[in-house]
Amino acid sequence: MECKKELNLNSCNCSYEPCSRKGICCDCLKYHLVARELPACCFPDNIERTYNRSFEKFAELVRKGKI
Repeated sequence: MECKKELNLNSCNCSYEPCSRKGICCDCLKYHLVARELPACCFPDNIERTYNRSFEKFAELVRKGKI
């Protein structure tokens, strides 16, 4: 499968600038799942910038209807 990195970068809202996985969704997802997190694209920009990408934070936002 060919990586669509350039296309993926158009919708990547990751604010962590030295991230080597930007636009490489399969690597990003694998990295975050190991840490019990979701990638930046699962969160609104204002929450993503806090770097709290935990499952718990995601569930909280879903409960509050923010996602």
